[in-house]
Amino acid sequence: MPEEKYRILEVRSGKVRCLPDKEETIEHCRFCVFSRSFLVRGRQVTSPALAYCLRHRATEEVNLKEVEAVTCADRKGEGYRSMMNIIG
Repeated sequence: MPEEKYRILEVRSGKVRCLPDKEETIEHCRFCVFSRSFLVRGRQVTSPALAYCLRHRATEEVNLKEVEAVTCADRKGEGYRSMMNIIG
């Protein structure tokens, strides 16, 4: 999916508004199939959810307390979906 199709979700009190009526914790985002990156201190860090992705191979640890925003690839409004269902 081209980057311009991603949503940028602002983090407030450790949560993002994933859907209009649903908030998720950053801890959930780090394992969501739609999570692409986290904005940490002005720098984009690849999401740990992409650790098993052959194209991106995320290996950097993310300090969840410093996350300002999440780049999300969910364009259909599905909401949080755990990557553990895919790799497990």
